[in-house]
Amino acid sequence: MNKTLLLVSLLFIFNCTLKNIERNHGIAFLDEKQKNLILKKTNKNDIIDTLGPPSTTSLFDNDIWIYIEKSTTKSSFIKLGKKKDLKNNVLVLEIDNKGMLVNKKFYTLDDYQDIKFTKKETMKSDKDTFVYGFISSLRQKIDRPKRVKKD
Repeated sequence: MNKTLLLVSLLFIFNCTLKNIERNHGIAFLDEKQKNLILKKTNKNDIIDTLGPPSTTSLFDNDIWIYIEKSTTKSSFIKLGKKKDLKNNVLVLEIDNKGMLVNKKFYTLDDYQDIKFTKKETMKSDKDTFVYGFISSLRQKIDRPKRVKKD
């Protein structure tokens, strides 16, 4: 009886720990769905029918719609369950003022290795700026005790 209980409990424990749980965020199968979007033939309505509403939009000269697909899982027990990215796909669509797709770029997890970030740092501002003086004068007015008028 004890052996079967031990066997069942070990089987239950190993079954739970050996399965990787994937967490998905964004549009599923973005890499396959983006192939259906054809430049200068697909319009906004077709894009929404295929992919749904965009994750992020940007309005400058042309509309820029951004779709995201991210899939993560926990890594091995040795790495203490740190999250590991399985997919990190980004689709950037540029739409002209007539509503037609004019440009599309698809980025995968491997493409992020090619992105170069600058090493430059933002210079810190001096305390003698107008904004700093204005806010410090407000602070002084708030902190000072209220004056009582004498009749």
